[in-house]
Amino acid sequence: MNAPSGTPHVIFDLDGTLVDSEPNYYEAGRRLLARYGVHDFDWAQHTRFIGIGTRETLETLRARYALDAPLGELLAGKNRLYLELAGAATEVFPQMRKLVEALHASGVPMAVASGSSRAAIEAVLAVTGLDALIPVTVSAEEVARGKPEPDVFLEAARRLGAAPADCVVLEDAPPGAEAARRAGMRCVAVPYVPETAGDPAFAAAGLLFAGGQREFDARAALDWITGPR
Repeated sequence: MNAPSGTPHVIFDLDGTLVDSEPNYYEAGRRLLARYGVHDFDWAQHTRFIGIGTRETLETLRARYALDAPLGELLAGKNRLYLELAGAATEVFPQMRKLVEALHASGVPMAVASGSSRAAIEAVLAVTGLDALIPVTVSAEEVARGKPEPDVFLEAARRLGAAPADCVVLEDAPPGAEAARRAGMRCVAVPYVPETAGDPAFAAAGLLFAGGQREFDARAALDWITGPR
């Protein structure tokens, strides 16, 4: 049964927002590229792809490094590497866990909408225990276009049975914040890379924690999400 119109529904980005998975994604990408003779892929390059789906990232890297391997082979290889790393250790940001627990206790419907593969989403939610609190998930694999297009968020709203205007997105990257805006949803922005806080895509966010996770406060976010508009 759907919640009444106007009830907040919360959609979380996963990587860099709920969990600190970027180190694992970077290491998976670094190892993958090394297999194909690319040894200069560093963290600074990785940060340019934060918030962009795995498929779009690998399409760009495949062209940049003139890799002969089919995109499907690269995707499968990176997913295997990432799942090994994520299954060993994935950290939930402490204040984010507090927010999820508070929303769950209040009966607020929640979903995860991510550029990651479905296998990666399920593995991370399982290893962190968040799967018991957030039952609805959407992977960019399941929609036509990745962020900054709104498809993944609109599909999450559909699965939640919510109007886009009743949804609040939590995002860490400019492409995700832009996707939320295009979806017609409110946005809480928590930049994973604080230096991106001034990006124009974050300007439309209703609540911005410019200092990123070190500044994020679960109580302040909860009050904003559930308070009057």
